[in-house]
Amino acid sequence: MKLYLSPGACSLADHIALHEAGFDFDRICVDLKTKRTEDGRDYMRINPKGYVPALELDDGQLLTENVAILSWVADNDPSLALAGPMGRSRLLETLAFISTEIHKAFKPFFSPEATQDDKTAAMQTLHKRFDFLASQIKGDYLFGAQFTVADAYLFVMLTWAKTNVIPLPDALVDYFQRVKARPAVKLALEHEATEPAHAAS
Repeated sequence: MKLYLSPGACSLADHIALHEAGFDFDRICVDLKTKRTEDGRDYMRINPKGYVPALELDDGQLLTENVAILSWVADNDPSLALAGPMGRSRLLETLAFISTEIHKAFKPFFSPEATQDDKTAAMQTLHKRFDFLASQIKGDYLFGAQFTVADAYLFVMLTWAKTNVIPLPDALVDYFQRVKARPAVKLALEHEATEPAHAAS
């Protein structure tokens, strides 16, 4: 497999999840400004959407979008999924919430055209969303004692919050430190720290 990523971008969630699953994969860094891979290829020919993540499977199929890739990882490693008749639906529910209500709310912080008013409004929205998730945590992770792919995604959003000096509820500050201490998370962060930094999105 090949994971197309950009250091600090949302593809870090998939990077973490793949390490958590113990899958063998190659990491290919993408410059999101020039749309070139680290080996000089035109990324638009690989993924016409032009952004990361993209996961090239062993059979050549390309999978994009965090929710889809993280769901695929969970489907192929049940230890990162939720059991029970509603497990998959609850996991997708949380991934969708993180993607649509938190991830998208960060857009003003990555847009040079955004005004301070845009950022203030986004920060207020993020406060509400993070407060909601903090109220849902009943154990070490989003679903209790079990780490899932949703935790990998939320960790990246909390990383962005810290980068942009967005205050977090105490429960999420503690949660962030627990996730950051996981071996797979440390490994992904180490890998991305050695890659050239490009604009996150």
